[in-house]
Amino acid sequence: MVFTEIADGIARSIEAVSDTVTAPFSEPVIRLGVTGLSRAGKTVFITSLVANLMDRGRMPQLIGAANGAIRTAYLQPQPDDTLPRFTYEDHISNLTQSQPQWPTGTKRVSELRLSLRVQPTGLLSGLQGPRNVHLDIVDYPGEWLLDLGLLEKSYAQWSTEVLTRIADRHEAEAFNAALTQTDTAKKLDEPVAQHLAQQFTSYLNVARNNGYSDCGPGRFLLPGDLAGSPVLTFAPLPELPKAARGTLYREFERRFESYKRNVVKPFFRDHFSRIDRQIVLVDVLGAIHAGPRAVDDLRQAMADILAAFRPGRNAFLTRLFQGRRIDRILFAATKADHLHHAQHPQLTAITQALLREAKDRADFAGAKTAAMSIAALRTTTEDRIDHNGTLLNVVRGRLQNGKQAAFYPGALPDDPGHLLASARSGAQKWLDADYQIMNFAPAPLTLKPGDGPPHIRLDKAAQFLIGDKL
Repeated sequence: MVFTEIADGIARSIEAVSDTVTAPFSEPVIRLGVTGLSRAGKTVFITSLVANLMDRGRMPQLIGAANGAIRTAYLQPQPDDTLPRFTYEDHISNLTQSQPQWPTGTKRVSELRLSLRVQPTGLLSGLQGPRNVHLDIVDYPGEWLLDLGLLEKSYAQWSTEVLTRIADRHEAEAFNAALTQTDTAKKLDEPVAQHLAQQFTSYLNVARNNGYSDCGPGRFLLPGDLAGSPVLTFAPLPELPKAARGTLYREFERRFESYKRNVVKPFFRDHFSRIDRQIVLVDVLGAIHAGPRAVDDLRQAMADILAAFRPGRNAFLTRLFQGRRIDRILFAATKADHLHHAQHPQLTAITQALLREAKDRADFAGAKTAAMSIAALRTTTEDRIDHNGTLLNVVRGRLQNGKQAAFYPGALPDDPGHLLASARSGAQKWLDADYQIMNFAPAPLTLKPGDGPPHIRLDKAAQFLIGDKL
């Protein structure tokens, strides 16, 4: 075991030195991590970003596209042969067919390389020819990102936090009932352990569907080939000091540590630590619709995410990030097309307020962070309608059943503090407003030559994430 760790460390040191020596003489590579919380639209974002970088007619706020520095863009084989390829062609086909459909969501890590042929600009541009800049897009589930916070917690700490958070959530009634009927000091009974884990997993799925963000451990929701294994057969339990060996509590504690060691650490060591830029997609509108407690849960989740980008407190993270730094992180509120543009400033302000609190709580410094509201694929048009003598700014779009509908979600407050105050106070519902959401289907597209799919501020997001490298 010791010899293996030493050899592994030497190999990584050599690889790091090699990267440092060859970097100035190789073509630049940007590794962009894309993740999101609870159906925020990662797959659509990546698909639309790639399509709009290949056909840049709708990207005026990406300076490299506007000034012609990007000469062409094309897909290439990804550098990592061990990762599944992001199936861009299938997804863009789903979105551009005569009856477009939303693509399936992210359930595993995948990767795609888009190479940009860029002509340098500036005083010496005439002396330099075009160069290639490779954009490696790494797609992974947001629930896995939240798992990084587990590395700094003991089983007792994690259990206490989870049980406190879900104590009066109706989604957790079945799990809480099963927990009260279980004697955790008794010798492990595997069927009992499996029942508790199944009830906890059921809670996580329902909570995620109802708009809550902090639904982990992440592999409980996306188990893959770990389904049914002991490493996913545990649940939070009330703290039991000095629990005897062989008891349910001690076994769950051991499995929690095994989850961190065998699931969480390998993912971040092999994938996350190699990312240069990161975008976190957030369904802020969905959380607002779900109520104040979902918004507060989102606020906490964003704090945990920013903490994941701040090595130092945890020895594993310090070693993991040594010599590397994610220097730009974008939090993007998706589905901006579900609002009339008159309300986009309010949505952005709410996202910025959530991010500011997250930054303060995480005491985060180093990377450049930003928040904005976007729609990677615009599905609606805007209109104004008369409602009982009042003109309302609405959006119109096609529903999943094919019918057209006009939608007004409610007026977001100009001061985001009004929402956050209710969220922090633990209110069950909004006192003076009722916010709605609508599940629009993608609209049929008629694209002009050179134009990618319609969007809202995707070019601005791209400029923040990669514009300085072009």
